[in-house]
Amino acid sequence: MAAVQPVIEHPRKAFGWAARDPSGLLSPFNFSRRETGEKDVAFKVLYCGVCHSDLHMLKNEWGVSTYPLVPGHEIVGIVKEVGSKVEKFKVGDKVGVGCMVGSCKSCQSCSDNLENYCPKMILTYGSKYVDGSATYGGYSDLMVAEERFVIRIPDGLALDFAAPLLCAGITVYSPLRYFGLDKPGLHVGVVGLGGLGHLGVKFAKAFGAKVTVISTSPNKKEEAIERLGADSFVLSTEPVQIKAVLGTLDGIIDTVSAAHPLLPLLGLLKSHGKLVLLGIPEKTLDVPVFPLIMGRKTIAGSSIGGIKETQEMMNFASKHNVKPDIEVIPMDYVNTAMERLLKADVKYRFVIDIGNTLKPSL
Repeated sequence: MAAVQPVIEHPRKAFGWAARDPSGLLSPFNFSRRETGEKDVAFKVLYCGVCHSDLHMLKNEWGVSTYPLVPGHEIVGIVKEVGSKVEKFKVGDKVGVGCMVGSCKSCQSCSDNLENYCPKMILTYGSKYVDGSATYGGYSDLMVAEERFVIRIPDGLALDFAAPLLCAGITVYSPLRYFGLDKPGLHVGVVGLGGLGHLGVKFAKAFGAKVTVISTSPNKKEEAIERLGADSFVLSTEPVQIKAVLGTLDGIIDTVSAAHPLLPLLGLLKSHGKLVLLGIPEKTLDVPVFPLIMGRKTIAGSSIGGIKETQEMMNFASKHNVKPDIEVIPMDYVNTAMERLLKADVKYRFVIDIGNTLKPSL
């Protein structure tokens, strides 16, 4: 059963949209943010991306949601205030906050700039700060976050395009880098052509890789090749097409969140190839061991990235003009957007125009 959390009042008034129960229906919500601490950055939110995990959390599909819930972890805006000990940011800077706003800062993961794997990571929304108050996300007018968890948005990157990079972008960039699939001349497969997959294609191409999109939807072929720049397309339901690319891929980024067979994908890998899972299917996937052993292949998982790597990704995206395909929407369209997201009716990422369309309640 979903929990209803007590609302701890802070001095600074804030306004956003929240869900009150697992219906997931969002409506205007008055709440509060903490005052800007000595290491905090406070910024006016201008855009916030809509992630599929927002939908899961709104409806408590993972069983961890607490209400009221203000979603949004692809948050960008302009700095309005900085604490006395903030060193990296000043008023007027363009900044963003992704999936996390805190960690223990003392474990091995934190020491290695992998705060995303810290056991005490604090999520940007639906979590709790150390004082017990709820974390609220970016479907709101104001954000306050510790400097360590704030990302600088380069001047060459428009804020509406920058927003989805803070989750979708780093989620595909990090495994490409970590598993060595960022080298020119490699052949990378991308399974699924949605919010994550389309950015997987763009980042892999920017690294100089040859990219094959693997999908169950034949109508995605033209999209993949003509619009996104993939080199080839494989319909995974067609054995002849699968057979033609057996043993040709150095690695595969699998973005699919539905249950699907891994055996055909492992067959596409060269010896020592890597299949990296980014989606979270509701049901357990079967792992075929024989092809792993016979090709010394790897099945791995990956989740977002640390703050240092997220900044690196943002800088890379700006330098190489890697931008998500977005549909900018007003705040009061968000419930319709969630219905469309459920049907995969977006190419490929909704971004809420918070700055121009979030109207305070009277």
